[in-house]
Amino acid sequence: MIHLNTIYKQHGSQILFSDASLQILPQTRTGLVGPNGAGKTSIFRLITGEEEPDKGTISCAKKTVIGYFSQDVGEMSGRSVLEEVMSAAGEVVALGRQMGEMEAQMSEPMDDDALADLLERYGVITEMFEHRGGYDLDARAKAVLSGLGFAEEDFSQPVETYSGGWKMRIALAKILTINPDVLLLDEPTNHLDIESILWLEEWLSSDYKGALLMTCHDRAFMNRIVSRIIEIANGQATTYSGDYDFYICEREVRREQLIASFRRQQEMLAKEEDFIAKFAARVSHAAQVQSRIKKLEKIQRIKLPPEQKVMKFHFPDPPRSGEDVLHLKALSKEWLTPAGERKPVFSGLSCTVRRLEKIALVGINGAGKSTLLKVISGRTGATSGEVVMGAGVTTGYFSQHAMDILNPKHTVFEAVQEALPLENIGVIRNLCAAFLFQGDDVDKRIANLSGGEKSRVVLAKLLARPLNFLVLDEPTNHLDILSRGVLLEALQQFKGTVLLVSHDRHFLGSLVNRVFEIDHGEMRIYEGDYDYYQEQTG
Repeated sequence: MIHLNTIYKQHGSQILFSDASLQILPQTRTGLVGPNGAGKTSIFRLITGEEEPDKGTISCAKKTVIGYFSQDVGEMSGRSVLEEVMSAAGEVVALGRQMGEMEAQMSEPMDDDALADLLERYGVITEMFEHRGGYDLDARAKAVLSGLGFAEEDFSQPVETYSGGWKMRIALAKILTINPDVLLLDEPTNHLDIESILWLEEWLSSDYKGALLMTCHDRAFMNRIVSRIIEIANGQATTYSGDYDFYICEREVRREQLIASFRRQQEMLAKEEDFIAKFAARVSHAAQVQSRIKKLEKIQRIKLPPEQKVMKFHFPDPPRSGEDVLHLKALSKEWLTPAGERKPVFSGLSCTVRRLEKIALVGINGAGKSTLLKVISGRTGATSGEVVMGAGVTTGYFSQHAMDILNPKHTVFEAVQEALPLENIGVIRNLCAAFLFQGDDVDKRIANLSGGEKSRVVLAKLLARPLNFLVLDEPTNHLDILSRGVLLEALQQFKGTVLLVSHDRHFLGSLVNRVFEIDHGEMRIYEGDYDYYQEQTG
């Protein structure tokens, strides 16, 4: 369907691809993985024609419709939510209009040749219209919007009234609605809650019949959807036949085999070079020396790929808190709308958090999870009720909106130094380096960082203090799968208490031992891990 053959692509001094080849075949489900900056987004841009290769060819079957969802959604204004989604299907709407015009022409008298020609063209357009799902376009757009968390009354709301996260959902709905032959998704689960992620899984597995190529930091989502992985690294594209877990295992096997081959080759080269050095001056061995020199010149040297950089940290052992870390007593919260009306978020929440518990806070989008974490961490006050902290509790708060915590004018170094005012430059630089800020990177302004970089700065600030109660609102947002794994391991070993919101099911399933669910303003408590919660709630 789509073939990239011996692609060479260079950005500035960086060579992204050198003789790289990959294929997207009909109905395949492929995950695109690789370290940041390896060229995953460039693959999407090459396929869509936004970029061209410096060398090599890209071939695509005729009439192939490509849909590309990226993190850059562009401007949205002047339409309702439904109109914005339908605008992506302009070609399908135009086909329907042509069909209507042709049907009107057929009712008029014409000679047999003209009618035969009209019927032939009508058949071609009708087939295209049906292939693109034109007959159920409106129903499909509404179904996609509902699946992504929009209520029916939202369909007529102006798009400009929605936040960036909800505009991401609208942009995703546009791509899904056109039902393309090839679907390119760049981090589709960002900004989605678990319910929407589950709906998208079902849609991609059951409803979508085309080919899929996607990047995603949600390990569980990748494992459920893809059956093929393409790794972009060191200028090459390497294909693995299996899901993400298979790829991780197989990549390690291949790396060990490559290291073994590299060592054997190095031993062989060392012996040959020793022979050449030893007998180079002897006339009696001249022929043998020349033969071995030519042999070495022809050998293709094995190169070991560099290790992918990941965060390296673990939370220090915190001071011990009391056995009861937190009591919520009939806690309620209301927000005041711009019109002066009181909007209830939750009411009457009561619970106890005990030392060393790892608790997931779950609930549908808008249930009040982030608001509750802000109340607990003291970022906003409760309308009524009490938040009672236990003896010796020191709280650290991670916000999914990093700018709630970070000063955009600070550099990375200044942001971390703020949490370690008494430490020397070396200690602060070492902590920055653990979170992949090395050299001049520490002088970057917070305002200029990516979402993932900001998340790493916030984690570095948390690590700098002796905390025994971590309140984490979407700590995995913007982190790649490897970084999520490092954070997960650190939290598993953390000798303190954790209360967190996350939409990463693998993360929750590997960490928590209790679940608090907010549902219609009330709290339900599940005394078991995340798997137990899923069993109980279906």
